[in-house]
This record gives sequence, C-alpha cells and structure tokens, in this order.
Amino acid sequence: MPVLISYYFVLKGKVLDTDLGYKRSRMEAWQSDEQMAHFRIGTITPDLSSVKELRLFTRDNMVSKQLLVDNIRLRENPEYTNDYRKNIVDKFGQSAKHDFPLKVHSEAELKEKANAELSRLNASSPLPDRSRFGGWKDGPKLEATGYFRTHEMKGKWWLVDPDGYLFFSNGLSNVRMANLTTLTGIDFKDESVRYVDPEAVTPEDSMGIVEVSDEVRDTRFVASDVRHDMFEWLPNYDDELADHYSYRRSVHHGPLTSGETFSFYRANLERRYGEPSPKAYEEKWQQVTLDRFQDWGFTSMGNWVDPAFYPNQQVPYFANGWIIGDFKTLSSKHDVWGSMPDSFDPEFVRRANVTITQIADEIQSSPWCIGVFVDNEKSWGRTEGSLEHRYGLILDALSKPIETSPAKAAFVKALKQKYASISELNNGWQTSFTNWQDLDNSWQPEHDTSSLEQDLSMMLEMLSDQYFKVVHSALEKALPNHLYMGARMASWGMPDETITAAVRYSDVLSFNIYKEGVQPSQWSFIKDIDLPSIIGEFHIGTNTDSGLYHPGLVAAADLKDRAKMYQQYMQSVADHPNMVGAHWFQYVDSPITGRAFDGENYNVGFVSVTDIPYKELVDSAREFNRTLYPERFNQE
Repeated sequence: MPVLISYYFVLKGKVLDTDLGYKRSRMEAWQSDEQMAHFRIGTITPDLSSVKELRLFTRDNMVSKQLLVDNIRLRENPEYTNDYRKNIVDKFGQSAKHDFPLKVHSEAELKEKANAELSRLNASSPLPDRSRFGGWKDGPKLEATGYFRTHEMKGKWWLVDPDGYLFFSNGLSNVRMANLTTLTGIDFKDESVRYVDPEAVTPEDSMGIVEVSDEVRDTRFVASDVRHDMFEWLPNYDDELADHYSYRRSVHHGPLTSGETFSFYRANLERRYGEPSPKAYEEKWQQVTLDRFQDWGFTSMGNWVDPAFYPNQQVPYFANGWIIGDFKTLSSKHDVWGSMPDSFDPEFVRRANVTITQIADEIQSSPWCIGVFVDNEKSWGRTEGSLEHRYGLILDALSKPIETSPAKAAFVKALKQKYASISELNNGWQTSFTNWQDLDNSWQPEHDTSSLEQDLSMMLEMLSDQYFKVVHSALEKALPNHLYMGARMASWGMPDETITAAVRYSDVLSFNIYKEGVQPSQWSFIKDIDLPSIIGEFHIGTNTDSGLYHPGLVAAADLKDRAKMYQQYMQSVADHPNMVGAHWFQYVDSPITGRAFDGENYNVGFVSVTDIPYKELVDSAREFNRTLYPERFNQE
C-alpha cells in the first residue's frame, strides 16, 4: 500500500538564520502535519539566486522502490509558533512538544519499565549454539590459539574465536558514556577550565565527565540564550543529578566553541537504578548492557567501548585509540573531522607509540579483546574529481617549504630517485625548475599532466604506507596477539592508494558504510584483496515516531520499517564473502538537542535517551542473530 507523505523544505526565513547547534537539521517552527525534510549533504542555506533547476534522484537502493512525486511548489512559510525554540526538551531529555511510543512521563514509569526489563533479562540465556566467546559452537572446530584470528574457509572469510570456533562480529558501537552530552548554553570566564594537557591521549569527543570546580562555576555566564532556553529543566548545582554536568573544551561544529554540557542519559540511568553507593548506576548499566547484548544475540561490541568493559568476560569487544598530539599536519582541503597527520614526522611516530602503549595497558592482554581500531574516517582524499579533491594532502605538502614538512622531504627524496635530473621532472610536470632546490620552496602546480598525476598518486601511497606502517609497528610491539582492524575508512575518504597501503599492514580492513546495505557492485573490489573486511559503522533512523528531529544518515519510514531495513543491511553484509562483521552506530540515541561534539541529533540508538530499548529493532536483531551462523556457513 502506498504511503502518502507531504514534505517541506525550508529555503528561507528566520528558522535558518540561527545556528542552534543541530547538525544537518533545523527545528520545526510551526504546527504542521507535514514532515520537514533534512540534509545529509549540501548547503543548508542555499543561494536561491543561483538555482536554475531542480533534480530528484535516488542512490544506493538495496531493493526496488516506486516513488511518485507530485505537486512540487514554492510557498510562503506559515506563521511561526511563538517561542518555538524554547522549552523543547523535558527533564528526561525527550521532546516536550511531541508524544511518541517510548515517551516516559514520570520517574515511577521509568523505574517500572526498567524493572520489567531486568526481570526478563534475568530469565534470559545466551543462544545455545554459541561458544563462551560468542563463536559458532555447532560449527567446525579449528585450532584454538587463545586469541582471535582470521581464517578463510570455503571461499568465505571468518574471524575465529580463542577456542577455535568460527566467529562473525555483529554488535553495537559507542557503548560508553562519552559523547552523550549536550551543550547547555552556559560557559565560564575562568580560562583554566579550557586547559588541555599536550600529552593527553584521549580526544575531546571521547572524554567522560569533566568536573568543573565551584571556583570556575562562579564565573558562569550565558553564552547562548538560544541553547539555554531549549531546556524546560536543568538541575541546580546542588541537585543530586548535578554530577551529570560536564564541560567541552572544544567543539567541532556549532555556534559555540566550548561550554558546559549535561547528560540526560546518565541522569536517567541514576533515576532508573538509583545510587545506593557512589556511581552504582554505572556498574548496573554495564551489567545490563552485557546482558542485553547476549539476550539480543549479538556476538561482540563494536568500536568506542568504554574501557570499563575491558575486564569483562561475557561479551568480546574491540579496543580503540586516537593518535593525537602536537605533530605536523596536512590538509586535504576537504577535512571532514580535522587535518591529517604528517606520518613522516617523528613526533607522530612517538605519539602513535604513546597511544598504543596506553591501549595495551588497558587491555592487559585479554583474549576477550578481538582487535584494535586506531583513528577513524581520516580525510585521505576523494576517489574522483580534480587534483585538489584527490591529492589535496600531497599538494598541501608540496606547497610548504621543505624544512617545515617531513612529508615533503620524503616526497622530494623519492622524486630524486625516480628522475635522473630536474630537467626530466620538468618535462613530465611541465615545470621550469632550475634545480632541485627550487622544489624545496613552496610550490603549486600550474598544469595537470599524466606524469604529475602518477607522481601525486605515488606520494599519496607513500604517505598512506608510512601511516599504516607506523601504527602496525607500534601494535606489533605492544599487542602482538591482537588484530589490527585498520583505520575505519569512510566512503568519501578511501582512495585506491590508501587502500593499497592499508592492505599491507592491516589484519582486517574496516569501512564505514552509511547506505542501505553493502552493494555488491560497489564492493566487489575487496573480493580481489586477500584480506577480510568489517563494517565499522552503519545506522538507520526515523523522525516519524521516535521523538527525535533527525533520522540520521539513512532514513526509514518509521520504527517498523527501521527494523526491516536493519535485517536487509545485515543480510547484505553476511552475504559478502569478505565481510566478517558489522557494527551499528550507536548504542544510544543522540541527544535531541545535538551531541556536544558536533550537534548530531539522530535517532540511531538501539535504546532511547531514557535507556528503553526500541522493541521493533531489538526483535529484528534477535531474529537475525538466531540463525546467523548456520545460514552464512551453508549459503552457497
């Protein structure tokens, strides 16, 4: 049966004039039965004077669909609702203006739902065909090495658990308290709160609660009325829930560059489970999470697991780390999350070893750690487009004086080995260097030649090779028994040169694929690579009956459709012979007012801000996981 929906897209008006700190979305500014359309990519405030045509297209559909578009029109914005930006969030961190199936109305209701789930979890047990590590106990028994490893059998790649059973990693990522806070609109004049230790190994978006002293709070001021007015309630500093305040010293995207934050999710955990002893609700949350994973049939956790889970012996996990520090950097000119490290800088090598030593100290050689992800979605360059799009990193290095860029020094050395003389390079690049010293200075290309493109490609592979070699060497020294899971490449940042380098040093390639599934035509290339792969991130959301404003990067019609699309995605992963797992991003919905790091406010959780599971999605995962192993193994 066709579904009839009217969408509207705001092109102009005060709803676009104020940055609320929401990524890719704006707030509903008037009462309507229609749905506001949201951005995934593009400019949220287009230049209307430059619009010449309107094109509609679909991409990356996993199943055939029929779409009827009718009555496209321009119209005036309706009358704005008074104070539409105020008091939009209730004391539980939910929408105060909309009702939806999982909405909680009282603390008593919250505790009642928690107790009902606890009773069911207490009666649950792991699936009978699972080994103690979550492998396929009813399947082939291979050599038990005591740690996870990879294995190819009958044309399909698998992980193998420490006891020798075939293993497929299906789970949820971002199982942690970090990155679940939202900006309150308050900041502090005392600069000490923004101090960052240059030797720190944890980046801002992975920090837990950052406590703020009373002395700093005395310098409190409202940095954003718009942000501060969104909340119906925030606790006073002497409230028992005030320990869920934190602080962001830097912000990737939004109207504020720093500020006070609050975690409604943590506050709701304390409301659900109480605090008979300090942080007792956190320990309860950890055990409930482990029990949920087993009850839902998941075999592991994904990336960004709170290190508090590392000692657990119930659900395998992946450790993670970021290489941060004061090393030289390069810009691709399309840096999504930040500039790229100059992997030839000795300081980068030192910082890589510092980070991985820290990971090793946290893991303590646990066999429950499958492997290690290092970094995420680096801006290596586009796979198509201009030289600047594809090789921006290399062009940035070449634009620097050689004494300031270790990468450029390495590139010039390689060019001298390739070309017998500077005149030979001039012929290939259509340049007029008088000697090699001219290239040591700042340089930018004036011509695009085939020789130049070949050399830029060579240098990008060099830069990528050095990066993966540094990380691999540090892991091999500190964690020789654990798998290197790669750098979690995004579809917008995975040039061939970088993949080629990653294959040399990774045990498993990792990709974040935010589409409806793994398209066989787009991902057939990894069949030619003698290495397994894993999906580090994917998700599907909806804004129709979830209570959130934005569905996320892949949208479903409603919660029921979301559950159906989950199975379709996971089936596409299991069907691919190189894939050894996939991790949904993330465990908990984003805050409705946007996560503090960058404003993401997506319906992408398996649980809501009140820690209530989405039944449709959980049932779908449980059904898929029940037959995961025999179906994948026996599929021709």
